[in-house]
Amino acid sequence: MTPIRNRRSFLVASGVGGAGLLLGCKSGADDARSPAKATDEQAVTATEDLMREHGVIRRMIVVYREAAARFRSNPSAVPLDALQSTARLFRSFGEDYHERQLEEAHIFPVLQRSGAPAATAVGTLIAQHNRGREITDFVMAVTSGPMTPARAEPIASTLEAFARMYEEHTAIEDTLVFPAWKKTMSAKELDAVGDQFEDIEHKTFGKDGFDDAVDRIATIERAFGLELAQFTAPPLPRP
Repeated sequence: MTPIRNRRSFLVASGVGGAGLLLGCKSGADDARSPAKATDEQAVTATEDLMREHGVIRRMIVVYREAAARFRSNPSAVPLDALQSTARLFRSFGEDYHERQLEEAHIFPVLQRSGAPAATAVGTLIAQHNRGREITDFVMAVTSGPMTPARAEPIASTLEAFARMYEEHTAIEDTLVFPAWKKTMSAKELDAVGDQFEDIEHKTFGKDGFDDAVDRIATIERAFGLELAQFTAPPLPRP
């Protein structure tokens, strides 16, 4: 048996939990499936990869919101080195890789040529990419030196603005842009693009960039003392 080449291949081979479907495996049962069903199953992997990358970005947004709150309440409680690591991760993984090499080079142009309604959002999304890069420069600069109380509020406001922008930005891409882009291609074309994205990832990072990014954001979260349980909503107030 040929070893699994990468995480996209693993996703295709492992199927959807509990459903018993082996995506991309060739067998008599696969041949018996309807073409439409096979196409839908095979086409999920490229867009799923993009959305998983957005998951890393959303975890960085949580760090930014936490840092903003601490800058307002107790600036000394912000681990500046971890905050700078967050900005550097956003630069390498979010901006230079995900935005520039995938979305701006491959997804947005295809969507614009398609004339799909979602294409009208592309100009705004690119403008937000550019504003995000300005903010990343700012965060890396201000976390390189000593923090003073006078600087805390402007940094907090900037981090909150960044978080608000990217919460909506990634949601629009996940629910409108990526699905519309997916519809422009056949299952075979989408699978080929997925392989191309995987090659870009490995050439950019020299390894699996997604797994590395997950490890790095987990390290940052530990530096901030962030754990999933603390985000559970409190009990409801009594009427």
